[in-house]
Amino acid sequence: MSDSTPHKEVILNIRNVGVSYADKCAIQNIDLDVHKGEFFGLIGINGAGKTTLIKTILGLRDPDEGEIYIAGKRVTQNTTSRKIAFLPERFEPSWFLSGIEFLEFSCKLYNLKWSKDEYRGYAERLALDPDALKRRVQTYSKGMRQKLGLLATVMTGAEMLILDEPMSGLDPVARTLVKDLLVDVRKQGRTVFLSSHILADMDEICDRISLMHKNELRFVGTPAELKKQTGAQNLERAFLQYIETKAAA
Repeated sequence: MSDSTPHKEVILNIRNVGVSYADKCAIQNIDLDVHKGEFFGLIGINGAGKTTLIKTILGLRDPDEGEIYIAGKRVTQNTTSRKIAFLPERFEPSWFLSGIEFLEFSCKLYNLKWSKDEYRGYAERLALDPDALKRRVQTYSKGMRQKLGLLATVMTGAEMLILDEPMSGLDPVARTLVKDLLVDVRKQGRTVFLSSHILADMDEICDRISLMHKNELRFVGTPAELKKQTGAQNLERAFLQYIETKAAA
C-alpha cells in the first residue's frame, strides 16, 4: 500500500521493496513515504515483517526488490547514515562502560559532545538517577538500560530516530516521560519512526501509522482514520478488527 502527502518533505522513501529469506517471502510490495518531522508508527503482530522492514531501512541487508532512500540517498549495505539513530528491541549496552561513557561514545559517533551537566539533565528527564551514570551498566536494571539507550539515541541529534519497542521494560511513569521526551524531539523537526505493540501509546502520539499484516502494508493513515474505518473506539480494537476482517479477506 502506498501513501503520499503533498507539500511535505520526505525523509524516508520506500518503493516496491521486497525481501525473502531462502524461498520464503518476508516482506513484499512495500511502498511508503515518511515525512520530516513526523511521528510515524509501525504496528503488526509478531511475524508480520516489521523487523525485516526495519533491518532493510537500516541497510543491514539489501532488498531483493525495490529501493529505499533516506534524505534522498539510496540505502545499501555499503552505506551508513548519520541521519539515523537506531534503538533495537533487545538493547544491551557494553557492560564494561559506565552510563556516561556509553552516552559519550554514542554521541561521538555523530560528532556531538555534550557537557556532563547536560547528560545528567537528560537523565533526570527520564527519572534515571544522574549519579547512576557513574556506574557500570552491568549494575543497571532492565528499565535503567532501556532509559540509557533512549537517551543515547535522542542525544545523537540524528534527523530520524528508529525505535523498536522503546517502552520495553518501562513502568507507566517512565513511559509517560519517554513520550514527553519524544514529543519534544518531534518539535525540533526531527522524525520518529516507532514500532511498538503498545497501541495505546501509538494512538496517543503518532501522526500516522502503518499496519503490516502477512508481509505487506495493509493500511497507512492516522489512528483516527483506522478507528473510523473499523468503528472501534480505540486503536487496539481497531487493529484487531482490521486484521480479522479486511486484511484476512
